[in-house]
Amino acid sequence: MAQNETIYLAGGCFWGLEQALKMLDGVKETTVGYVNGKTANPDYEAVCSDTTGYKEAVKVIYDAQVITLEKLLRAFFICITPEQKDGQGYDTGTQYQTGVYYIDPQTAAACARFFAAERLKHPAFFTELEAMHNFYPAETYHQDYLQKNPGGYCHISQQEFAAVKALNQEK
Repeated sequence: MAQNETIYLAGGCFWGLEQALKMLDGVKETTVGYVNGKTANPDYEAVCSDTTGYKEAVKVIYDAQVITLEKLLRAFFICITPEQKDGQGYDTGTQYQTGVYYIDPQTAAACARFFAAERLKHPAFFTELEAMHNFYPAETYHQDYLQKNPGGYCHISQQEFAAVKALNQEK
């Protein structure tokens, strides 16, 4: 029986992160959208204005009996550069801030332990870890963008995609 859990991951442009997470066994559903901002019902243009506080994020529903939270976080950190504040690669702005946003205290504690270890690997660390306050799905054209537009822009390299996919081979 599935034990579905939800977490929100902001890894720069949401197109590539969604594509990477869909490669993982146990990820049941992804929705790209906007997390933890200060206005209601934002659209892409508003989020890009750097005035709403929203980050581009992926809502991930996963089967915890198939994939662990730790493996999801490992995949996430393969795809991001935590040393970069308010951006990833050539994408800059507050909407590209990296972060992990949780719903329940048990997930928060597990993420905090993972973050403590991850911080030791980096000279600077800007990835947020916060409770999820609000999330609005992005416009339809953003959903599954790289599946609909193969070869579309992505800051995640092919090597990083391969490393994420390789996590499926681990027990």
